[in-house]
Amino acid sequence: MKRYEELADTIAQSIREGVLRPGDRLPSVRQTSSSRGVSPSTVFEAYYLLEARGMITARARSGYFVSSGSLRLQPLPEPASGMTDIPAELDVSELVFEVLEATRARKGVPLGSAFPSPLLFPMARLGRSMASTVQKMDPWRTVEDLGPGDIELRRQIALRYMIDGVQVPIEGIVITTGALEALNLCLAAVTRPGDTVLIECPTFYAALQSIERNGLKAVEVPSHPVTGIDLDAMERAMQAYRPTAVWLMTNFQNPQGSLMPDAHKKRLVELVTRYRIPLIEDDVYGELYFGEKRPTPAKAFDTEGWVMHCASFSKCLAPGYRVGWAAPGRYAKQIERLKLTTSLATSIPAQQAVAAYLAKGGYDRHLRQLRHTLMLQQIQYLEAIERHFPEGTRVSRPQGGYFFWVQLPEGANALELHRAALGNGISLAPGPIFSAQRSYNDYIRLNYGHPWDDRVASAMMTLGRLITQR
Repeated sequence: MKRYEELADTIAQSIREGVLRPGDRLPSVRQTSSSRGVSPSTVFEAYYLLEARGMITARARSGYFVSSGSLRLQPLPEPASGMTDIPAELDVSELVFEVLEATRARKGVPLGSAFPSPLLFPMARLGRSMASTVQKMDPWRTVEDLGPGDIELRRQIALRYMIDGVQVPIEGIVITTGALEALNLCLAAVTRPGDTVLIECPTFYAALQSIERNGLKAVEVPSHPVTGIDLDAMERAMQAYRPTAVWLMTNFQNPQGSLMPDAHKKRLVELVTRYRIPLIEDDVYGELYFGEKRPTPAKAFDTEGWVMHCASFSKCLAPGYRVGWAAPGRYAKQIERLKLTTSLATSIPAQQAVAAYLAKGGYDRHLRQLRHTLMLQQIQYLEAIERHFPEGTRVSRPQGGYFFWVQLPEGANALELHRAALGNGISLAPGPIFSAQRSYNDYIRLNYGHPWDDRVASAMMTLGRLITQR
């Protein structure tokens, strides 16, 4: 254990034992550095870690304080153990479209949005990168880069895999128009109409829409709000229903924010390999971690090519550029051909702009700033939930990403709350859009990826009032 982790654990114990109480001010970085005999950077790292755990919060020009939100709000309940639903045909798209219509308006408060604020990204620098690369672009690249994508971008992505300890060859990467196209191509490559797909429950609504659009059936497997899908239940479902694919988020799952431990990921890959069922791994939030290092993708444990890893730059660098990719293992050639017969190619200028940005450096510095900003915003939103939402509210404590999964007090109706919030210029994502069975009627997903300001503060207060009234 590193020194800053030891210091963080010591302070956390003092909070749990009541030595430090909610609202108490922590000693300054200088005081703690002197009294503990550690460097100021060690103290900062310890305080950042405690912020990520939701135990302390920073106040501008005032220091660090024990967070009141760290004690009253209860964690989410665990799912019913081992229960899975029989294969179901889906009919969720209309409900999803109704909700999504409300998240795009600039004038509203987008707590239901699937994207963080576009103001958090280096758009000006990316624009300069695109202007430069377009002027110098070899015209033949517009033909040569069809299909798998820009060779330099694929090399940069392969380098990032290598840094994370995952060996993916350049020719094993296919550039796509965002991660959603990568996921859809992977699903199309390994299924046929009428097939069954295993999904976690709750799950990202786009997975439900893709399964519905392709004429597939879904089997929902319960997922723990902290550790992810129930692997025992998943194996039983594999044996009972013989699915042709599994679609999961292993890192900061949408909507729960769960992070599957490495041991679970290893067993997950062992299962799909043993049953020869491809795993479509949606890893779009993996770079948005609040801990010491990027969480390992399940792909890292794949030795036989059964994991189809999908990600993008939309959530962490370049929203609107729609640059994603798939590293689909044994299915790489199939994905490349499907890409050619569907969208043909992802925007060449967008690919080259992102590749040039990555090559020049600065991406990891941007990510560190983005992660720190999201971590601080998580604390601000969590404190607002603590302050304004009624007794009985339960909420996730994700270690990355930008979503809260919130269980409302007994008797609340998420769809009714969604419509009432819209009347007040606030969007949210109601729980039923995250389930094939339209379950989770007492849950909502909230996006804390938008900077805290007076408008957001007022919206959280209004939302708390609406929940209390219902």
